[in-house]
Amino acid sequence: MAEGNSIISVGELSKPAVVLVEKISEAIGGICKPWQMKRVAKAEAEAERIKVLARVETTELEKLALGRFIYEETKKQKNIENITHQSLPQLNAGAKPEGMEEDWITNFFDKCRLISDEEMQSIWARILAGEANTPGKFSKRTINFMESLDKQDAKLFTKLCAFNWILDGGPHPLIYNVKEEIYTKNGINFSILKHLDAIGLISFESLSGYKKEGFPKGTVVTYKDAPYLLKFPNENDNHLNIGKVLLTSIGSELASICVPEVVAGLEEYVVNMWKSQGVEVIKILPPPL
Repeated sequence: MAEGNSIISVGELSKPAVVLVEKISEAIGGICKPWQMKRVAKAEAEAERIKVLARVETTELEKLALGRFIYEETKKQKNIENITHQSLPQLNAGAKPEGMEEDWITNFFDKCRLISDEEMQSIWARILAGEANTPGKFSKRTINFMESLDKQDAKLFTKLCAFNWILDGGPHPLIYNVKEEIYTKNGINFSILKHLDAIGLISFESLSGYKKEGFPKGTVVTYKDAPYLLKFPNENDNHLNIGKVLLTSIGSELASICVPEVVAGLEEYVVNMWKSQGVEVIKILPPPL
């Protein structure tokens, strides 16, 4: 965020955004409220720092320690505000930040206050907005996991999420034969899947794979915004081979805020895989205008 006035003015904030900022202020204190979002000029901050140092009898070593403390706390404060401000435009009109638990907010900012990388802050902001939109969406386990997630691992997971289809209401990365070009040319291979398994984002079964059971005669699945109707042979209790990867509970929560690229050719590839299992696949076209 630039120095000076915030790019978000109070007049532009929706009611959920105002409530979210208030909730954060109550939980952790010190966050700028919408009507307080002007940055203190560098000269004023430095002048105040000099006054504080002048009022305290300190040795040179203590002054250096105090200066480092002020610098570190200022950096943490900036990280907290940047993540908060990035989350505000992502709130839905029906967001319910008033339903967020104070302990969740406190734990969230305790874990993200050291995050200064802009791309990682963007992920944290999407999580904050997602929790405000639907309180309870992100568990404490997921927030604690995020503290240890580095930027490269986040990018690898986003690549995997490009293969997510929505089946039975949840995301599933459809990885059938990891050696095939549809995967390798889009950054997915055996070692990457083993790594994502090791850090707890997925479960990777390289031999037998997984199947999902209990499908009715017909069910709708989607890839991005493209819906398909699957028609199974039996009236009930049908199953579908869904490949060699399952998302863990943490992976499933984080998949909801991933914004991956569309994989060219994936729809055709997956449709052919399903047809080979004896499933009739019909693409649902939008109604004519």
